[in-house]
Amino acid sequence: MRPAARHLAATALAALILALPARAQDATTPPATLIADSIRFTQADQVIRAEGGVEIFFQGARLRAAAVIYDGATDRVQVTGPITLTEQTGRSVIFADFAELSADLQDGVLRSARLVLDRQLQIAATEIERSDGRYTQMYQGVASSCEVCFDNPVPLWEIRARRVVHDRLERQIYFDDASFRVMGLPVAYLPRLRVPDPTLERANGVLTPSLRANDDTGTHLRLPYFITLGPSADVTLTPWIGVGETRTVELRYRQAFSTGTIQVDGAITDDDLTDADLRGYLFARGQFALPREFTLDFGIQGASDRGYLTTYGFTAPDILESYLRVSRASRDEYLGFGATLYSSQREGDDNEILPNRVLHGEYTRRFVPGGLGGIATMGLEGLSYYRQSDVDGPDGRDVARLSGFVDWRRDAVLPGGVLLAFEGALYADIYNTRQGAALSGTETRIAPFLGVELRYPLARTTASGVTHLLEPVAQLVWSDVSGGAVPNEDSLIVEFDEANLFALDRFPGEDRREAGLRANLGLGYTRTDPLGWSLGVTAGIVLFQEDLAQYTPGSGLDGIQSDFLLAAHFTQGDRWRVINRALFDSSFSFTSNELSLGWRGDRHVMETSYTWLQADPAEGRPLDMGEWAFDAEYEIERGWVAAADWRYDFVESAPTRAGLALGYSNECVDMEFSVARRYTTSTTVAPATEFGLTVSLNGFGAQRSSRTHSRSCLR
Repeated sequence: MRPAARHLAATALAALILALPARAQDATTPPATLIADSIRFTQADQVIRAEGGVEIFFQGARLRAAAVIYDGATDRVQVTGPITLTEQTGRSVIFADFAELSADLQDGVLRSARLVLDRQLQIAATEIERSDGRYTQMYQGVASSCEVCFDNPVPLWEIRARRVVHDRLERQIYFDDASFRVMGLPVAYLPRLRVPDPTLERANGVLTPSLRANDDTGTHLRLPYFITLGPSADVTLTPWIGVGETRTVELRYRQAFSTGTIQVDGAITDDDLTDADLRGYLFARGQFALPREFTLDFGIQGASDRGYLTTYGFTAPDILESYLRVSRASRDEYLGFGATLYSSQREGDDNEILPNRVLHGEYTRRFVPGGLGGIATMGLEGLSYYRQSDVDGPDGRDVARLSGFVDWRRDAVLPGGVLLAFEGALYADIYNTRQGAALSGTETRIAPFLGVELRYPLARTTASGVTHLLEPVAQLVWSDVSGGAVPNEDSLIVEFDEANLFALDRFPGEDRREAGLRANLGLGYTRTDPLGWSLGVTAGIVLFQEDLAQYTPGSGLDGIQSDFLLAAHFTQGDRWRVINRALFDSSFSFTSNELSLGWRGDRHVMETSYTWLQADPAEGRPLDMGEWAFDAEYEIERGWVAAADWRYDFVESAPTRAGLALGYSNECVDMEFSVARRYTTSTTVAPATEFGLTVSLNGFGAQRSSRTHSRSCLR
């Protein structure tokens, strides 16, 4: 409050409290507050006149104006503008030139007014009438969420209506005799229209539609309709409306419970692309908290045929997974068990001969062993998988396995800064195999591991602040595997990289254990510059005492000496990122090479990668594999963004996928046009080109949290 008006405001406040009607001054209603530069009170006619920077606060509402006259006889307030009336929540603001309101500021008429909802949607009108403390009626209204500036007085889009009604309780906006205009030109007439206001998070109604044109499925308008099912559940139905021989309806169901959530997504299609009467898919997932800190997770994934998801543009994983799991995780303990059903969608896979029905249980605990020190981990795992095939052999075998393990590691620092580590592990397995031909029956296996490791980190910091770290590492490991032959399902593909260079066992699963005496040698170098960039290089090799023929040529670990491993990375803040990993022999014949490049600027983002793998039939790769992937996004100018993606197969010397997109976004509209071409051919999927168009008008329904557009006119 201004010092000169402090005494006058206090006197006028007392008078205003006495003048307010009984309905506004019961025992539970707080008094109003009036602040102004000049306040005059005439007790004879109960009139209060306030001028200059007037502010009135009542029940959370706030009124700012140039002058206010309160007439106690009529219980009305006349307000001279410019006027700003802000609701209690602050998400509804009215601007006007003149107003006549009730004493509680809830009812009345405002002229030359404008309503702004949640700083997004604004509705201008010649007159605004407020009634019942709930409804705001606007006559000759113009609604838009686009910024209207002096240099650009015509918004990108607007809705003009004879009357607009805002229901503050239901948070809905109704338009009577409305016309929808784009850049000032009328494009549609709407006798009556209802839309949610920006403060409403959930409401029944149509969501953003999208147009999709595909060579296989035709041209369709996807028109999602959102239906609320109480405060904690909803359904979204999306019919595809258009031309072509396909008819599709999508469905999404969500529900929240006190202990968890579930979501179901699906679609059903009638087309003539296959012999099936109906095609479709169903994906569901959920998570619930159980007693004793356990968690229940479940998922369902199913499709009518292998080509359906890809043909209709839905999420298309290579393996569909349906599961039910119960688990509990803490700092030093994990317990979990569950059942899973897998279904391969890859061309050529036969699900009847794949181990796609799995039961799994696991218990792991970490502790500090008394007397030894260091960190130890022990665990027990049970696994069983089943094939539908009755063939006696690899295509029909069913396996049950029980495994237990304990491993231990202790580190020490020797004089001179040398780091010494001792490691040990013991694995024990029991396998029971049915329909496994020569592998049928029960087998036990024990695999002990012993290792010792030396590291000598050498660090130096220059006068300019550059840090160099050079670390040679030598590790000697011995292990042995005793027991009969067992099936191999989870260790068919081995990846040799800097992450497992110094691992006791480089097989990814439990069905194979690395054996023999071997030396793992490596050298790491890291340079960190205070200017914000860093460089790291890791080189390594594995030397085996003898060739036990336990690795395939494609792994880079076959023979007495492994391939040379060379991995490098370069980063410059969040601007540049380059990562390369290569495996090659002494004649520089490459087994694999992976290159990833990321470049981010003020207006662009680019990600590209190149992968090459040598053919290895034992890993299911009869031919060399080479692929180039490219993804880029560029901001052409404010609001306009172009994007491109590309996939190229060097073995086939042909692209597999290409796509372009152009998008425009501002405070009132989001638009995107895209075109994509799929080049792959199979018995279930044919090459196809798809066009897409999405236009979303902002300002109706909840605001997206990511929106950052300025709403200020630039001069």
